[in-house]
Amino acid sequence: MNNNKVNKSQKMKNKTRKPKKKMKTWKKILLIILLILLIAGGVFAYKVYKNGGGLTGMLATVVGHDENTKKSLGEFQVLLMGVSTDQEGVSLTDTIMVASYNPNTQRAVLLSVPRDSFTGTNVKRAKASDKINALYNLTKDPMETVDAVNELTGLDLKYYAIVQTEALIELVDAIGPIQFDVPIDMDYDDITQDLHIHLKAGVQEIDGDKAEQLLRFRHNNDLTSYPSDYGDNDIGRMRTQRDFITAVIKQTVKLENITKLGKVLDIASRNLITNVDFNTLKDYLPYAVEFNTENLLTESLPGSVPNLSQTNNVSIFVVDEEETQKMVKELFYPEQLAEENAATGNTTNTASNTTTNSSANTTTTSKSNIKLEVLNGTKDSKVLQEVVDKLKEEGYNVSRTGTTTSTSRTVIANKKDISNTIINDIKEILGTGTVSETNTGASSKVDVTIIIGKDYE
Repeated sequence: MNNNKVNKSQKMKNKTRKPKKKMKTWKKILLIILLILLIAGGVFAYKVYKNGGGLTGMLATVVGHDENTKKSLGEFQVLLMGVSTDQEGVSLTDTIMVASYNPNTQRAVLLSVPRDSFTGTNVKRAKASDKINALYNLTKDPMETVDAVNELTGLDLKYYAIVQTEALIELVDAIGPIQFDVPIDMDYDDITQDLHIHLKAGVQEIDGDKAEQLLRFRHNNDLTSYPSDYGDNDIGRMRTQRDFITAVIKQTVKLENITKLGKVLDIASRNLITNVDFNTLKDYLPYAVEFNTENLLTESLPGSVPNLSQTNNVSIFVVDEEETQKMVKELFYPEQLAEENAATGNTTNTASNTTTNSSANTTTTSKSNIKLEVLNGTKDSKVLQEVVDKLKEEGYNVSRTGTTTSTSRTVIANKKDISNTIINDIKEILGTGTVSETNTGASSKVDVTIIIGKDYE
């Protein structure tokens, strides 16, 4: 009896011990899992940090980027074409824009191409089909329009995106409404297109329906249009389009709208015709979410509208080739323009050059150690001295000054990998400026070249 009682007692003890062993095993497993999660989280956090931190760093890490990915990305350029679908069988691309984005300089460009731009060979025998907006309607091949824009601008565009009216309305309704200052009263009706435009001038909230009215307006029922100082008819229309797209971009990149990215992509997939593949797009998205629209440049191709008697009674826009090439360089290749101006007779130096070998780099903190070159690209000689005085007052060393060919945009060319803090400080002093990275290294006698454009006030 006693032995049985002892055996039973021992068995009971063994039963009570087994759960404890199981508990210890589970605790070990949980600790291992937690340790793995902590290590993984630490590695992820480190990668986010190396990718720039913040939302950009997080998105870049999620899509598999490292700290060198952005440096290898070139400037993304695409031709945007807006097509109205309210007329059956007609696909005129009445909105044509070159859009570009550089993730390294955080510079973007919107360049409007007038819809009546002449693409034929003989102005005196012009036909309606010679207008650039008719190419897609005739061939249904977007690359025909891309090739025509490349011919007019000298660019090498490879991508296109055709945006239908429905996409615009849905997009604005998805992220909007958009705060926008309508430039004039708009009052127009076209029964054949079921188009009715009735907007009052002034700051207001624009939804999808109003967005279509705003962007399609050219003139009122009484044939009055935008004032000449704004740009009448198509010129004014293109300016309004660029300004509104800028406002849409500002709204889209707001943090609260990042969560709507899935909806935006869904709208695009249903209403967008494009040859841009997702893998290309996703490489740029992490850096685009923190884009500052202050770095967005907007222009329209220069040219003229000849008298109808000279163009076979067809209203066309003749692009000015020389002015266009100049504008394209200013907008898309400012660093190349800066180098050309500095290397050719277009630049006249008026201050002696310093010959010391001390060069600034990313660790430089003293403004006096940074050698600046300031070139005047305006016709006002007083501007150069004003800029030099401002920079010197802030402690910068202006070692070279001069004049260069007239330019509309101020460019700040970073030649020696100067820190972003210094470059942004220079931009703040000027109140304007497109930043470009040239990285000329020891070959340059200055650290930063500033070309003052007509946008300097």
